Amino acid sequence: MEKTLLVLAAGMGSRYGGIKQMDPVGPDGEFILDYSVYDAIRAGFTQVVFIIREELEAPLREHFGNRLDGKIGVKYVVQSYAKMPEGYTTLEARKKPWGTGHAVWCAKDAINGPFAMVNADDFYGKDSFAEAAKLLDDKDFNDATCGIVAFRLNNTLSENGSVSRGICAIKDGLLTDVVERTTIEPAEGGAARYQDDDGSWKPLTGMEPTSMNLWAFPKSVFAKLDAQWRAFLDVNLQEPKKEFFIPTVVNTLIKQDGWKCISRTSPEKWFGMTYSEDRAIVLEQVKKLTEAGVYPAGLWR
Repeated sequence: MEKTLLVLAAGMGSRYGGIKQMDPVGPDGEFILDYSVYDAIRAGFTQVVFIIREELEAPLREHFGNRLDGKIGVKYVVQSYAKMPEGYTTLEARKKPWGTGHAVWCAKDAINGPFAMVNADDFYGKDSFAEAAKLLDDKDFNDATCGIVAFRLNNTLSENGSVSRGICAIKDGLLTDVVERTTIEPAEGGAARYQDDDGSWKPLTGMEPTSMNLWAFPKSVFAKLDAQWRAFLDVNLQEPKKEFFIPTVVNTLIKQDGWKCISRTSPEKWFGMTYSEDRAIVLEQVKKLTEAGVYPAGLWR
């Protein structure tokens, strides 16, 4: 069965202060997303679709060149804030794309079967992609089923500032709810805390299952996504900063459309490039994984 990896690489990097999707971290100039593609290939994925900003297409094509030839099919899709369903026009004050839900919607014509999605600036680890492949092959995965590979919260935090994470509720192996917390930071003893809408801080154990946007979907999700996207725009079209998030899409699929969301857990410790200070940590972690033989010194040589 054909499996597609959808890589969300159109982020603006406002907290990072640069183009983090294309910041070299590997010994042969690899980006984090190189490692995601490498892990996806060895997990059995047959196509990768990069969702990008227009200005990133040429440098990404140059970076990959013929490195992926014969290894995996490649497509590039531009996510622009101007890409809208027929009958809708983006507010002129809008200066950035509409979020992860919009990014996936932009890929609807590039994907022909089941797919998993990841962020370009997050390092998920090989076992995470193996779990995603198992999800897509699960006998219970069908046209009304999606999936998540969740992480333990305290395996996903940055030492250099707060992060946004989807906190999951899971029962009997199924996701029942996911709540996006936009300001989470570490606390003592492996715990964490988040800032509520009223500005107060609330405790977290650090053991909560957490979304890092490693989701699995059937092709049928695009019809549901389109309907949700239009409903979102009917309410928020004139709001220049509102975003359409995939966790909200999944919650609606579960609670209104009767979909099931199978949950699997990754044993990996996340690292990524939320802040510029994170880069040193990523470089060190990639170096350790390379020295341990998890990855070759040059992924595409």
